[in-house]
Amino acid sequence: MSDNHQTAIDQAMNYIQQEKEKVNRDPWRLVYHVSAMANWMNDPNGFSYYNGEYHLFYQHHPFSPEWGPMYWGHAKSKNLAHWEHLPIALAPSEDYDQDGCFSGSAIEKDGKLYLMYTGNTWTGEDRDTDLKQVQCIAVSDDGVHFKKISDNPVISSAPEGDIHPFHFRDPKVWEYEGVYYCVLGSRTIEHKGQALLYRSKDLLEWEFVNIALKGEGNVAGFMWECPDIFRLEGKDVLVMSPQGMKPEGELYHNLHQAGYLLGELNYQDGTMKHDKFQLLDYGFDFYAPQTTIDDQGRRIMIAWMAMWESEMPEQKRGWAGAMTIPRQLVLKEDIIYSIPVEELKELRTGEVSYENQPVEGEKEFSGVEGDCFELEMIIDTNSADQFGVKLRKDDNLNQSTILSFDRNSGLVELNRNSSGDGPGGVRKAPVRLHENKLKLHLFVDKSSVEVFINDGEQVMSARIYPGEESKGISIFSEDSIVVESLKKWTIKSAF
Repeated sequence: MSDNHQTAIDQAMNYIQQEKEKVNRDPWRLVYHVSAMANWMNDPNGFSYYNGEYHLFYQHHPFSPEWGPMYWGHAKSKNLAHWEHLPIALAPSEDYDQDGCFSGSAIEKDGKLYLMYTGNTWTGEDRDTDLKQVQCIAVSDDGVHFKKISDNPVISSAPEGDIHPFHFRDPKVWEYEGVYYCVLGSRTIEHKGQALLYRSKDLLEWEFVNIALKGEGNVAGFMWECPDIFRLEGKDVLVMSPQGMKPEGELYHNLHQAGYLLGELNYQDGTMKHDKFQLLDYGFDFYAPQTTIDDQGRRIMIAWMAMWESEMPEQKRGWAGAMTIPRQLVLKEDIIYSIPVEELKELRTGEVSYENQPVEGEKEFSGVEGDCFELEMIIDTNSADQFGVKLRKDDNLNQSTILSFDRNSGLVELNRNSSGDGPGGVRKAPVRLHENKLKLHLFVDKSSVEVFINDGEQVMSARIYPGEESKGISIFSEDSIVVESLKKWTIKSAF
């Protein structure tokens, strides 16, 4: 490998260092979510637990807040609550990845951290048809400085058959019974999403096993990106991001989706039988989730908290994109619950709490306000048909982000039509009341909101861009409800 790689990393880091102070002054800058120090970020990559620390890499364009030739940014954490920025890990520097180090994953082998990623080359002007994608390896002794191996690419072309020759990316690697496997995002010749399975004894020489799953009906879309296969409480899970699904009723109104299929992977023939497609998040901004397993045996997921082709007002301020908070995945009754990781409690300060508060009309609670907080509530709905919470509220600016429940439809609605700058819209999630009660767990950070409903049975994530003074919180109901418990904390910086 040439010295071009370190030179490219140094140039990018120098540019980021010049830009980061300006970005940090932005009032929309997130306090406890991972985002790039400056400029563009998208998909989480290489999420892994190595040498007692969590490593999170991400797609990064260091020279602009717009998407561009992809590098791998890098942050690490000892506890998923406090994070530290590290130098860029990968830069496009070789002929096989000259136009981007696209998404991929990480795995430990013999004490070293291996990154497996897609090298991208544009072969013409059309970004959909004129491209070549190959799979590559980079290795590190310390988890910080990576060298691309001389044998790259380790997979130099897509397999024969009903497999698109160029759209062939995002390897997710894991070990099973002493053998390494990776799943790749793919599409058919006729542009239907699918996932490919490979295996290897050493991470360097790979053989194609089979098309593990083919998309059917609407779930096929035209491409499956960022696949991830893992075992969760006795079931195999394929998490993936189908591009091109069409809306169905209240579902699939984002440009692209992210969800999962439960089933059983046959490691011998490389096929996976599966159940129906289910979303991992019903909000506006959630894509390309990736998981890792940690030293406690927990399956932890992080996703890109943004959406392709969505307006991103922060771009005018020198940055774009962020990650969700880390979420632990738990399987109950064939539904994956997403639960905020326990360690986030370490960032709490200044608790305010209330119990058994009746609400009819609209009510604010003293000390319950802010732009960077965690809020837990249990609401006894009585017989109220409609009720909810207004977040980041300012009556003078007529701003608020509204979360409401409608008993008749059984839907929770997240409405950001009055949230401030940026895109508006409404997203809805089906919700079951438990003993007539609704549990809400909300994480709000300067320009984001994540809603966990009924202990993570449903989740809704959104970027919002309110004014600096929009800090009010109120609870409203047409009929009488009781806020059985309310706890609110200010959240400290994760950095």
